[in-house]
Amino acid sequence: MIEYVGEQLIFGKIGNALVSISFVGALFASVLYFLHSRNQEKNELKKLARGFFTAHSISVFGIFFMLMYLIFNHRFEYYYVWQHSNTIMPMRYIFACIWEGQEGSFLLWTLWHSAIGFFLIRNLGRWESPVMWVICIVQAFLASMILGRYFFDYKIGSNPFTLLREHPDFANLPFVQMPDYLAKLNDGRGLNPLLQNYWMVIHPPTLFLGFAATVVPFAFAIGGLTIKKTTEWIKPAMPYTLFAVMILGLGILMGAAWAYEALSFGGFWAWDPVENASLVPWLTLVGGLHNAHLFKAGTSNYQRVCFNSHFFSAHFIQHFLNA
Repeated sequence: MIEYVGEQLIFGKIGNALVSISFVGALFASVLYFLHSRNQEKNELKKLARGFFTAHSISVFGIFFMLMYLIFNHRFEYYYVWQHSNTIMPMRYIFACIWEGQEGSFLLWTLWHSAIGFFLIRNLGRWESPVMWVICIVQAFLASMILGRYFFDYKIGSNPFTLLREHPDFANLPFVQMPDYLAKLNDGRGLNPLLQNYWMVIHPPTLFLGFAATVVPFAFAIGGLTIKKTTEWIKPAMPYTLFAVMILGLGILMGAAWAYEALSFGGFWAWDPVENASLVPWLTLVGGLHNAHLFKAGTSNYQRVCFNSHFFSAHFIQHFLNA
């Protein structure tokens, strides 16, 4: 058994414990909220669900700040820290290191969901349980993306607290078998030069807030279906849909500005699949908001617009097939 010198393993152990609590808390909160949505007279179920969601959210914030601490202190014994940061990078880009990787991106997304969840709990009233059980199951899925656990032969997620010497890229290298291997690590790999831009400090948090906000109208729709309120959810969901459209659109514009400055595609996001992938849900969301507004305006107007839309779509498909 090798006794390694200089490693600070306690932070990784705490981080891994928080990751597990985050996943379990979201899963239990979803089940309890769902049961309460089916029988809203059992208030003890809602109280338990809120408790599990609170535990989940505290864990998510704890994971985020734990990862931030490790990156700010250049703890290169952790693979994520070594992969995305170094000691010569300007301090203003350190935050960008947190969400550069897949694990940090999922964590940022989950963090915004938690913040939105607390706001919804305070403001939804009778819609709390039908909406929150959907958001919590989405949270459980996102939390599983940073679990890094094996179930039989399948690995679920990628853990941001994996040690460098345990990562498959390094586990078989001779230098990590030395007790003082940390002394031989002069620096980390650092942030991608294209991402060392001021837009990357503010663009991803804005974009992921937009992504996180899109879950609210989705949760209203699914929650409304489960309690057989197939149209009543539209009106309370509209302000949240509008907010998601605004924030996601702002995030896309920020990404366009970054792509125009940092890349050489000859346009704002002309060939960047990441920016195009962000645009697709925004367009879908705008269409959903427009449809909800028409429905709210009146059934006759809604039916007329739907008929015109279907007629146009059919005419377009016919023209395409005959071309």
